[in-house]
Amino acid sequence: MNDVKAIDDARTLGIPKMLVLGLQHMFAMFGATILVPILVNDYFKGEGLNIQVTLFCAGIGTLLFHLLTKGKVPAFLGSSFAFLGGFATVASLKTGIYKNMTMGEKLPYACGGIVVAGLLYLVLALIIKLVGVKKVMRYLPPVVTGPIIICIGLSLAPSAISNAKTNWPLALIALAVVIIFNIWGKGMFKIIPILMGVVISYICAVIFQAFGMTNADGSSIIEFGAIAKASIVSFQPFQICKFDPTAILVMAPISIATMMEHIGDISAISATCGKDFITDPGLNRTLLGDGLATALAGFIGGPANTTYGENTGVLELSHVHDPRVIRLAAIYAIILSFFPKVAELIGTMPSAIIGGISFILYGMISAIGVRNVVENRVDFKNSRNLIVAAVILVTGLGFSDGLTFTIGSTSITLTSLALASIFGIVLNAILPYKDYNFNEEEAGELKTADGVEEEDE
Repeated sequence: MNDVKAIDDARTLGIPKMLVLGLQHMFAMFGATILVPILVNDYFKGEGLNIQVTLFCAGIGTLLFHLLTKGKVPAFLGSSFAFLGGFATVASLKTGIYKNMTMGEKLPYACGGIVVAGLLYLVLALIIKLVGVKKVMRYLPPVVTGPIIICIGLSLAPSAISNAKTNWPLALIALAVVIIFNIWGKGMFKIIPILMGVVISYICAVIFQAFGMTNADGSSIIEFGAIAKASIVSFQPFQICKFDPTAILVMAPISIATMMEHIGDISAISATCGKDFITDPGLNRTLLGDGLATALAGFIGGPANTTYGENTGVLELSHVHDPRVIRLAAIYAIILSFFPKVAELIGTMPSAIIGGISFILYGMISAIGVRNVVENRVDFKNSRNLIVAAVILVTGLGFSDGLTFTIGSTSITLTSLALASIFGIVLNAILPYKDYNFNEEEAGELKTADGVEEEDE
């Protein structure tokens, strides 16, 4: 049992505190969300995705997701990293209509592929709607979803280390501040440890730089140059997507991986909040929300959206599970998209700070997976359960670069999490002696692995 009671309605805390909690979620998603357009810009030689458009798509996509999921699921939709390989492939195309194109002319076609990828979510959502979530979830018991959630957190661990090692003293300060406020904080400070970690460690970064300290590679801790160049206020430079079979075949198949990741993320959020979002509002609705948000983002020249593990970690750490707080973060993202200078200021947050805070956030996600397994009493005395969990964990952590194969002239990469999900689902389906029935336990009874019913104490 948690020693802190979860807060499902943040309005009980008052509007000012709700606004601050929304800010904490905005900071949690910000670094990873703007990193996607930065990386894509590198692929497209400076003519790629725009940060303003990316923030707008994250905010609008999140609000659309909440609308379609009846405002019940506290999920934030940020930029998906799964499509980076697809962007790189489209940028390198030099045949057919792409032969004489500039990089900027290729980008709308990549975004058109994202639109189709998002619409494929609707196909799976329709299937689940028609056959019922109960039949679908027979293939996703806790012995599958628990290890997948664990993999989601642990697969992000190298990113935390990579960021932290740029400046270990700063990363450790951020980590220490989060721990101190979460364990010993009082009142409001106890539920905003991430925000306090960001603010205090950023102040330390400014002081370190003033005294001549640099990052491990000799670079400046904070780069202020981009702030001076950015305008104060401007509209987002939207680009309407374009469609071509080649780009569609590059981008659309990636949705197979992201849909599997989506199911894992919704399972993680459900476990965090102690609610079954897969049944209510339903996996079909969450897929619909994620898919339409992705399609909308691609249509106006933004990256694909995905549910963010960073924000799931904040839910677990703060114990505030109110979706209204997430919607505030979405509104902040939309507002920021109109103010490039402010966005660039937040973007100066050193990687080491993000790394230090990620130590907690990513670890929390894995801990949620462990709790999912424990609370659902997965019987690891049963060898088939051990096999399913073992294959998921090794696949999810071992295929760090995913698995790439070619169909025709198109290169497709399945991420490690997608592979882990596929292998886990298949093994669970074909191995005998399943011991879990979704939503079928009788009150006061628990069906054990050997089929013997015993009283639930």
